[in-house]
Amino acid sequence: MAMTPRYAAAEAERRWQTTWAEQRIYQFDAHDPRPLFAIDTPPPTVSGELHIGHVYSYVQAEAMARFWRMQGYNVYYPFGFDDNGLPTERYVEQKHGIRARDLRRDQFIGICLETSRAVEDRFEGFWKRLGFSVDWRLRYSTIDPQARAISQWSFIDLYRKGLVYRAQAPNPWCVECQTAIAQAEIDDAERDTIFYTLAFGLAAGGPEQPRADQPGAQLLIATTRPELLPACVAVFVHPSDPRYTGLIGQAAIVPLIGRPVPILADQAVDPQKGTGAVMCCTFGDTTDVDWWKTHQLPLIALVNRQGRLSADGGPYAGLTLAQARKQIVADLREHALLLAEQPSRQSVRIHDRCKTPLEILETSQWFIRVLDAKDALIAAGRQIAWHPAYMQTRYEHWVANLGWDWCISRQRFYGVPFPAWHCPGCGATILADETQLPVDPAAATPPRACACGSTSLLPDTDVMDTWATSSVSPQIAALRWDEIAGTAARDPIGARARTTALRPMQLRPQAHDIIRTWAFYTIVKSHYHFGAPPWEALMISGHGLDPSGHSIHKSLGNSPITPDALIARHGADAVRYWACSGSVGADQAIDEATMKQGTRLITKLWNAARLIELQLAGDRPQREHADLPATISDLQWPDRALLSWLQRLITHATERFRSYEYAAALEASERFFWGTFCDNYLEWVKGRLYDGSSSERQAAQRTLAHTLRDILKLLAPIMPHISEEIYQHLYGQASGGASIHISAWPQPDTALIDEAAERAGAALLAITSAVRRFKSSHQLGLGAPLARLAVAAGDAELRAMLEQCAADIRSVTRAQVLAFGAEPAGEAAAPGLWVAIEQ
Repeated sequence: MAMTPRYAAAEAERRWQTTWAEQRIYQFDAHDPRPLFAIDTPPPTVSGELHIGHVYSYVQAEAMARFWRMQGYNVYYPFGFDDNGLPTERYVEQKHGIRARDLRRDQFIGICLETSRAVEDRFEGFWKRLGFSVDWRLRYSTIDPQARAISQWSFIDLYRKGLVYRAQAPNPWCVECQTAIAQAEIDDAERDTIFYTLAFGLAAGGPEQPRADQPGAQLLIATTRPELLPACVAVFVHPSDPRYTGLIGQAAIVPLIGRPVPILADQAVDPQKGTGAVMCCTFGDTTDVDWWKTHQLPLIALVNRQGRLSADGGPYAGLTLAQARKQIVADLREHALLLAEQPSRQSVRIHDRCKTPLEILETSQWFIRVLDAKDALIAAGRQIAWHPAYMQTRYEHWVANLGWDWCISRQRFYGVPFPAWHCPGCGATILADETQLPVDPAAATPPRACACGSTSLLPDTDVMDTWATSSVSPQIAALRWDEIAGTAARDPIGARARTTALRPMQLRPQAHDIIRTWAFYTIVKSHYHFGAPPWEALMISGHGLDPSGHSIHKSLGNSPITPDALIARHGADAVRYWACSGSVGADQAIDEATMKQGTRLITKLWNAARLIELQLAGDRPQREHADLPATISDLQWPDRALLSWLQRLITHATERFRSYEYAAALEASERFFWGTFCDNYLEWVKGRLYDGSSSERQAAQRTLAHTLRDILKLLAPIMPHISEEIYQHLYGQASGGASIHISAWPQPDTALIDEAAERAGAALLAITSAVRRFKSSHQLGLGAPLARLAVAAGDAELRAMLEQCAADIRSVTRAQVLAFGAEPAGEAAAPGLWVAIEQ
């Protein structure tokens, strides 16, 4: 059936998505002998709706999957959803207007599971609308039995290796989510605050110092957290600060509280900040933690897990932190102990999920050791190819500046349980057997009694951080592989994790904001479990930006338009075009103008293909095969020039794709199509196509068909629907109807590289440009005839080649008389080339 005058994107995209699924074009075969290319695809978090920022990064990765498939690889492209842990819990709470702590645990988990399934089905439908080449049989979730089992196996393996430990220690705590969090989940935020200058008393004086009951016996301290006064355990000054050297070793009296605390010296004090004297509270910040450890100070657990003051708060016990601040400030004023209030800006650490300022509480948590492995983890990162390369520096900077071991336990409800029980008698930990996995220790029997003989074992009630599961996504993918390959029941989980054919995977695509989490944690797990990197390459994407230049996030709800609306307005291929016009690692604003440019490219491809289809009508061998003539000598100079340039384009685009520079490959292919192919070559050969001899016409026809086929393949990873539609119209019969997306990627043919032809082609381009400038300056249409065109070339060989191109020159210039000479005449079109034009 002939191509229609206009391309109906919406209809064609739906039709091809259905056809690809029905024909199982992207179905993975674990027994395929071709080399494997395995992709560790990011499982999007079930914590809101997909937005255009997701489209931006996921399309870039999907285009690479298509490229490597056409390169002849057996692409393993599993897709999952991260649906366990705090992000999903918060989403469910907000969506349903409930709080997990108000429901039975099994009730809340049931709601989470039901909500997750519905959201994931919707997400899958959306990715299909974008034309994703995914084998959806491989879909997984991080709460499914396989994921829970591999996550629990990981914990057990690291525990046995001494890399996991449980400790009562200060750790960041979110009072809103009421759980411990890891360092990687901390963001910084600026806020307005007040520097309060407080008057501490002095408990005793030295030879030159007055006693506390004498006038002026005060030590001034500036703080932004007066609500922590009941937890003050020391005052610190710089050892070289002359204002305070006489006070070091003495005691200060905490205002309102009346408790004496030591005045100590430490190099970490900044004498220029505030009054130069700092109160240490347990705990206001990480410096307090360091001082508490270094100087062996007492611990006052002032803030409880709900963000209220404990009994140690004395008269302020039970108040929230905000209430305590208000009351303590009022009391300080009343007792003339508040000497100054200075407005200030402050950087505070907040939980990245709920944006609540964090506290530091001493709690019992599970940790994975990372602080003593920094050098090894940096070395592991250097075994991976980073795209773009500078993103490796971000990773190394993060590792070098780690201040905490990785806290993997959460005091929440919906997540992967720790496969452990605790002995209340001797404190020992009893791990589950691998055959029990996945296991919920609250509902299962311990595999054995404690070594002390006790059978009254208590299940661990915490759940794992969601990253503790997503960090084993390569191993989850391996279990899905086993299922597809029919070997799922062959080995226990641990054995299968160690013997997987997917180590290392070839590619991990992800955004730059989760280098500190997903990339880092996966490298940690792979290094500890296997002593090897998890992937060969990392492709780091940027963010889609809203009109104000901010990154788009589900939690912010700042996407100016939904992805579904964009697809409805512009079509999937145009949206994909926008996504792949952004360079790897670079942020890019949502730009519908770029999507419209994608639509123009689609229209131009369609129109060019229709012209070629009309020229090939009734000439089936050329249409079906797009083969070139048996000998290159049967081609004209413009044909040979185009084909030579095409080989260089194929080489360049392939190199760019292989370096994950898809935007550069797209730009080069599009520029070649618009400029070289459509604006010039098509105009050169129209005369031959309509009025040339049989051999001249056939040379142009075959060159057109061959070049368009390769252009379609170069664009296919980014614009899969339009490339498939045209490919099937023009070349489907020759390919047996097979999809362009499982056809071979174009290979440059060195026999077609022809520098002489390129020289002739460059001269043709120069002549064409000179004539177009002339017509534009004389307000003539491009199709307007010229009375006479004289072309002069000082080089006899070039002049002879141009004379052989006379038909193509007449075609593009509409010159009624065409003359060639050797002497300069008219405008210099290029070095050694002149044109004289008569209207």
